[in-house]
Amino acid sequence: MTDKEKILYFIYLHRTGLTVTALTLALVLFPLYEDNPYTLGLTNLIAIYVIIVVGLNLFIGYAGQISLGHAAFFGLGAYGSAIATVTFGLPAWPAMVGVALLVALVALLVGIPTLRLSGHYLAMATLGCNIVVHTIMLQWDQVTGGPSGFPGIPFLSIGGFVFDDEVRLHYLLWSFALLALLLALNLVRSGVGRGLAALAGDETAAAALGVDIRRAKIKVFVLSAVFASIAGSLFAHCYSFISPDSFDIFASTDLAIMVVVGGMGSIWGSLIGAGLLTLLPEWIDVFENYKDLVHGLVLVLILMFLPRGLMTGLYEMIRNRWVLKGQKNAAS
Repeated sequence: MTDKEKILYFIYLHRTGLTVTALTLALVLFPLYEDNPYTLGLTNLIAIYVIIVVGLNLFIGYAGQISLGHAAFFGLGAYGSAIATVTFGLPAWPAMVGVALLVALVALLVGIPTLRLSGHYLAMATLGCNIVVHTIMLQWDQVTGGPSGFPGIPFLSIGGFVFDDEVRLHYLLWSFALLALLLALNLVRSGVGRGLAALAGDETAAAALGVDIRRAKIKVFVLSAVFASIAGSLFAHCYSFISPDSFDIFASTDLAIMVVVGGMGSIWGSLIGAGLLTLLPEWIDVFENYKDLVHGLVLVLILMFLPRGLMTGLYEMIRNRWVLKGQKNAAS
């Protein structure tokens, strides 16, 4: 084995640790080289979406289920934190934890009947839940502010340190995003993750191997809802204003597209999908008013040319090329 091959083999063996270290270093240094508040604001929004998409990828990519309603849990987290802190005057951090627990309970109550369904029936059921929650946000204006939205949500703080500018929010939000990535990576490599992979492959075979299908589905659904709730709370305290438009069915489909584009069953793909779908309308100004159309077009192209998503597809292309090169070298 040559020195170059030894280095590549070392990178392959330690790819997760090296990727996390490189990403953490890049995120720490990013505000030192980029002080444009608009750019920082975009990266902060990506961090919020990464948290949701990582959780949703566990449900769609690893458990093989479909959800078109996760914007509902995102909205419940946002409105829950807003009402708890503004209407009831509760401290923000305990309120965020309490709201996440309430959202977990809601997800459990929703998941028990709906997860008996599968395929497009499950997709329609979750879509219906999103419509119900969105309608409540619009119509219950005495509590939610209705179509006018909910203003005056306080920034998060620790002691006297307030997260009230883009740089401070950058470190806060990406800390949560990295934590979500690490939690998900550890989960998918555990026995729970292997059970989810078996569930996605064949439910009957997974049951024969001892996986409790129903319980596994409900657990991963509740966990993904908690991820969305925490992202919603951070979203509310980051922007100080929320409105129902951010949590409608189009937001749910965008989240599902982020999972598919990044790569179903790829935690790192969640990062790629969230980043690409958030930045794409910004890069292509002429399509800014046609965001949903652009997202749909990207989804079609990905499914045509990289059906397993960007991250998984590119990884397989590089690996196959490397294997072919090794076989040619061995033959020569």
